[in-house]
Amino acid sequence: MFVCLCTGATSQLVNEVVAAGACTSKEIAEACGAGADCGRCRRTLRAIIAAHQVNGCPTAAKSS
Repeated sequence: MFVCLCTGATSQLVNEVVAAGACTSKEIAEACGAGADCGRCRRTLRAIIAAHQVNGCPTAAKSS
């Protein structure tokens, strides 16, 4: 399913980006472009992030 029509980003791509450690819609936008243009998909991006956290798939730890 397409999540971001502006960039053509799919839910699969966004899920992979979140699994790799993206914790915010801004980090997703930096990684794959989703949410960087018109912003209509940002609510969906935040829901995908929340689903990963609720389903026991916490995002990867960020190293400083």
